[in-house]
Amino acid sequence: MTLRVAYLLDDTGISNRNALALAQADALAARGHEVRIVTPGLPLTWRSSRAEWVYVDEFREYDATRDDVAIPAADIPRVLVVDDAFYRAKSSPEKEPMRVLLSGESQNETDGVHEGYGAAAHARWFHQKFDLIRAAAWAPEKDEPLDAVQEFHVALTADETVRLVHSADVIIAPSHADEPFGLAAARAMAAGVPVVMTSISAHAFDPVRDFAQFAPEDNAVELGEKLIEVLTDPDLRERLRKRGREVAQRWRAENAAPRLEKFLHDRSSRSS
Repeated sequence: MTLRVAYLLDDTGISNRNALALAQADALAARGHEVRIVTPGLPLTWRSSRAEWVYVDEFREYDATRDDVAIPAADIPRVLVVDDAFYRAKSSPEKEPMRVLLSGESQNETDGVHEGYGAAAHARWFHQKFDLIRAAAWAPEKDEPLDAVQEFHVALTADETVRLVHSADVIIAPSHADEPFGLAAARAMAAGVPVVMTSISAHAFDPVRDFAQFAPEDNAVELGEKLIEVLTDPDLRERLRKRGREVAQRWRAENAAPRLEKFLHDRSSRSS
């Protein structure tokens, strides 16, 4: 049964929420469903999309009666879909010094960026040498410790984000418990990049927690200890690359789309 689905996005800016909505829309469109993105935002520039776009001044202009499911921005299904471009069968050779990627907005406490900085500082205190790479949708805060950063990337397109993730040797994902998706960690795993992540529900990707190194939320020291373990143990890094790729296969569009379809069919049935 073909679904008619509308994603109602408040804006079209770069965010994990929008990235996931667009990845879900593309996965559904690839399977023949009718998918629309309805938004009062600006035309999309940082990513391509297979969906039909409907631009409105406000959502009440849009007639949703033709849709089976209309999904507000605050209610994006928690079904991870990672763009195929992140996946690769083989990692690049490790850099010297290694590149540690920390993504997210320092202005957004949910991203845990300050704990990520603390983890990097802790690892460096114990003589670990690496380049800290930052990526964010917004410019850094005034108090962000930029002297600890070797590169800072702002408002990357989807293709640029893929290249940056592929260039990393380790990724820190220090998100807090109210982070709903865990997209940064999932992308890294798909790319075969070892991840040091917080023990939050959004990172509970598999019952067997051998696909990453875990630290408690809001604990820079423990996160830093786990970072040191990954940086100093090449065998551990290789195990995390392999296991991360295995777990991440479930988020490929072709594998995730059936779960998303079931979720939306059930939702459509309940609302009809």
